[in-house]
Amino acid sequence: MRCTIVETFRRAKDSDVNRSALTALLAVATAVTAGPLAVSTPAAAATPQPVLSPTPYLGWNTYYGLGGDPTEAEVRASADFLVSSGLRDAGYRYVWIDGNWAAPTPRNEAGDLVANPAQFPNGLAGLVDYIHGKGLKAGIYTDAGPYIPGKCGLGSGGHYQRDADQFAAWRFDAVKVDYLCGIAADLDPKTVYTEFATALRNNASGRPMLFNLCNPVTSPDWGNYPEEQQSTHSWSYAPAIAQSWRTYTDVGFQGDIKFKDVLRNYDANARHPEVAGPGHVNDPDYLGPQLGMSDEEFRTQMTLWSVAAAPLMIGSDLRTLSQASLDTLKDPDVLAINQDPAVVQAVRVGPAGATETWVKRLANGDRAVVLLNRGDTPRTLTTTASAVGLSGGRVRLANAWTDQVTESAGTISAAVPAHGAALFRVSKARGGPGVPHVTAGLPVVTDVDGRPAPVVAGGDEVRVEVAVRNDGSLPVFTPAVRLAAPAGWTVRAQGRAPLLIAPRGSATLVFAVTLPAGAAPGTADLTATTTYDALGHGRQRRTTTAGVVVAPAAPDGEVVLSHHAWISATSGWMSPTVDASVGGWSPISMLGQVYPTGIGVASPSTVRYYLGGGCGRLAATVGIDDAVRDVGPEGATSTFQVVGDGRVLFDSGVLTRDDVRQVDVDLTGVRVLDLVVGDAGDGGYNDRADWAGLTASC
Repeated sequence: MRCTIVETFRRAKDSDVNRSALTALLAVATAVTAGPLAVSTPAAAATPQPVLSPTPYLGWNTYYGLGGDPTEAEVRASADFLVSSGLRDAGYRYVWIDGNWAAPTPRNEAGDLVANPAQFPNGLAGLVDYIHGKGLKAGIYTDAGPYIPGKCGLGSGGHYQRDADQFAAWRFDAVKVDYLCGIAADLDPKTVYTEFATALRNNASGRPMLFNLCNPVTSPDWGNYPEEQQSTHSWSYAPAIAQSWRTYTDVGFQGDIKFKDVLRNYDANARHPEVAGPGHVNDPDYLGPQLGMSDEEFRTQMTLWSVAAAPLMIGSDLRTLSQASLDTLKDPDVLAINQDPAVVQAVRVGPAGATETWVKRLANGDRAVVLLNRGDTPRTLTTTASAVGLSGGRVRLANAWTDQVTESAGTISAAVPAHGAALFRVSKARGGPGVPHVTAGLPVVTDVDGRPAPVVAGGDEVRVEVAVRNDGSLPVFTPAVRLAAPAGWTVRAQGRAPLLIAPRGSATLVFAVTLPAGAAPGTADLTATTTYDALGHGRQRRTTTAGVVVAPAAPDGEVVLSHHAWISATSGWMSPTVDASVGGWSPISMLGQVYPTGIGVASPSTVRYYLGGGCGRLAATVGIDDAVRDVGPEGATSTFQVVGDGRVLFDSGVLTRDDVRQVDVDLTGVRVLDLVVGDAGDGGYNDRADWAGLTASC
């Protein structure tokens, strides 16, 4: 158990974060235009505390990857992997044992905490010695409240000094303090966390121990709580007593971290950049490679956490990490931005939206600039040097992920995939002209058979565009683009490339691409290789790759649509579940009637099918699953829409747990079908929604 109560029936959707305009203006002024160490902290942080980790700490935690019952063998193997993989040498040095490490009866007769001998047969002191022997540091977990059986797995309430002394005697280097017992006992978090911090500082061994304050209680995800009890209030007192503090609820579940929740936690974490500084940082929760995100989405999380000056704690099972995940975690340029000694947190420049610019001021005056694409389609994003605090003239752009170094006349641009982020280290350019900054666009499918469509299918002819722009101060000559597609696809260039692209100029190259009739469903890569001559720098080459979604075969005949392969499916928590309510614990049931087939989801959700224009009607029964009746009266309101090729064909209105609606929709000519569930405007609390008896006539 960590910073969550595993209440799968009560998971809420991500709520929009309203940022204070005053705070944003203050943060932008501080982070973009002030001196490198000029970030202020609140008055509460004036109290001196030990600087145990001047820059954000890095490491690994057991919870998301190993689940609720870590073992000594797993922890030892993970420590070994930190060393053998090079993660330790990259800076990941904390091995943190999360909840459920204690014995079923957590304390012995003397009142001391006891490790579960079934999980840790040699006790914790020997395991800590093993971790230290690997050149690593060890962390442990407890809770600020009193142990309450059935409410939380472990509590230090009433034993703060005893437990602090024991953790120090076991030679731990860090303590994470949850609040599950604290909220169950209706305690005041500021009071009890301050008391715990004092106990840690005054431990009998005099051992320095890093304090991670972990209050995850957040409305509306947890229900309705006073602001002072929530994670969103910790910033007001935590900098004076802790090295890090959680800023929102958990970023996911065990084995399940979604990109939308990464964005939600990042936005909440961005509310108070002014309190971050050397030795004390905001904590948006853990990194989640291979826990539900694509490699691109995880690279975006790594980008955002790095510019946020956040702790970089890996949540996955280390032993399963791919080389791509390891390369992302160990990238030296990205880690240098996270570990910048100024410990300034990035702020947004310009409006919030599907595309955004974030900037972090670095200690030497450089800027780390993020071009973030939250949307579902590739985009070329731009900002300016003056917007990020570097006024006038040429700038040097060092791409942290590709290691390419170019020079711009003042525009910062990048072709950014869906759910992707470009990260540049930007500084003033000096000396002779550098390689012009040319943005070679991602291949973008603009239409299918002459009309817009979000997916392609076997036999389609699609138009693909590659936009190339020159943001340098010199022209580039003889630009050319070669487009590569999977075997069996045909590619034909349309028109000719220009002889040159002038400074601040652009060109769009067009291709006609035809898929074979039997094109395999899934994601297919289109790769554009752009070349051009740069004066004094020879022939330059840029390669960009974009995935294209190839639909499965369309349904035929009378089809139980929940048994047909979908293109994609999302759920507000957990995953869409076939023929069961979301999570799979019970059959689909509404108003006491059980349905043998259908799809269970939590709001917000979109399930997408390819119909290819060959279906006539869709029938279903929609409503809230009876499982919510076992949880409580709160929430459980949703809306249901059937959308064909972007046009709403059915809208249920707001449904409660006491409503169902019958769906009977004409699908004539519909190529792509979306089944959309919304939260009815009150958050996703208890929104377990069902598409029951989902059938199509095709």
